[in-house]
Amino acid sequence: MSKNNKVIKYRKGLNFDIGFLIFLLIIVYVLYHLFTYIISSPIAEYEVHQGTIASNNTYHGLIIRDETIERASQPGAVNYYVANNSKVSVLDTIYSIDTNNSISSKIDKAVQSGSLSENNMLSKVEDEIGAFVNSYQSVNFSSVYTFKQNISSELTQTLSNQALASLGNDVSQAANSTFFQGKSDKPGIVTYYMDGYEDINVDNFTDDNLNGIGYQKTSLYENKKVKANDPVYKRINSENWHIIISVPESTATRLADGKYVRVRFPKDDFKQNVSYTIIKKNGEFYIDLSFKNAMIRYVDERFVDVELALNNESGLKIPISSITSKEFFTIPKEYFTEGEDSKALGVLLMSKNKSDSYDFVTPTIYYESDTAYYVDSETIKESDVLIQPNSLNKYTVGSETASLKGVYNINKGYAVFKQINILSLNDEYAIVETKTNYGLSLYDHIALDGSKVKENQAIK
Repeated sequence: MSKNNKVIKYRKGLNFDIGFLIFLLIIVYVLYHLFTYIISSPIAEYEVHQGTIASNNTYHGLIIRDETIERASQPGAVNYYVANNSKVSVLDTIYSIDTNNSISSKIDKAVQSGSLSENNMLSKVEDEIGAFVNSYQSVNFSSVYTFKQNISSELTQTLSNQALASLGNDVSQAANSTFFQGKSDKPGIVTYYMDGYEDINVDNFTDDNLNGIGYQKTSLYENKKVKANDPVYKRINSENWHIIISVPESTATRLADGKYVRVRFPKDDFKQNVSYTIIKKNGEFYIDLSFKNAMIRYVDERFVDVELALNNESGLKIPISSITSKEFFTIPKEYFTEGEDSKALGVLLMSKNKSDSYDFVTPTIYYESDTAYYVDSETIKESDVLIQPNSLNKYTVGSETASLKGVYNINKGYAVFKQINILSLNDEYAIVETKTNYGLSLYDHIALDGSKVKENQAIK
């Protein structure tokens, strides 16, 4: 009876020692995490929400039109009768050339001393000035000079037409002998500059053309005298026009199956849906944007910025600052199996002391590819050897690694890496795919600055 009492006392003492040891371990664990929490720096957090980013891409485009340079048939003094960027019909008088300057000098004097009546040009000029003042923006101050030149051109040509009409007899007598009138043989839009790009089309453009290398614009309106065959004006023959832009292959691929794209001109916020064609030339990709109207808005421009409004991406919206990366072991899927007591996926880790024994461990899976699971070094270490279930095959951990982009989830008060699949991004935010395995969920809390957080770090 006394012997049994000793055994009982011994077992009670053993139980007391084990319980006390467990209690000490718990105290140490709590104190450790409390200490790391106290010394850790506060981490700013961000709550994940659904969002959208419009993928807008701005490109510098080359404008291509159907343009014809008209040249003087005679040498002499030149006068113009059509305002810059005005529409003309067949046989409208655009300019005149006076070989002995007799009539041209009278027209010039009439222009200098002429005045506008209320019922012809004056009200139109007043309207144009009012419209310009209402739409003017200081960031486009250069437009003031263009506007001034266009108004001066309109006034001069109006007065020239008045003078030409008043000199009817003189003009009739000198017609086709010393005074020649240049008439348009096609309808179109008249403009008074040339730049050497008039013969460029969607088939023969080059990268140098797009980049404006050697580009020079020459005013024709400033010419007071011309020689035979000198250019006198340019006519744009069609409202159909094109903009050629150079794009990366990814953009070309994205637009490969479409026919129309919405564009915006940052210069004046004009928007339009246009058809397009993808061109591949010398290994580079270009998009030909084809317009059928609105050409007059940019008739004085050879180059213009244009923004492609690509499809909006929708998903979980997170700050760019939260995105970081982490290195992982990639373990072939065939080395994973379910545990005997649960459906948790794990691996058979060979014992380092006994080659014929192993332990079943369940590492945290961060990502799944078609052939492998991505795990970190928390449960298994580099150089550990895994055994393939129902096989003699072995795999050494660390022989293959890969990096994943992700964020640190801090829902539970400590940092857990979550991989992300980025759909779209801008300078501030990224849109990531929803409902990804081992990824983020709506309303998760993540570290705002992913570079300042480590795995399992306690978060204040």
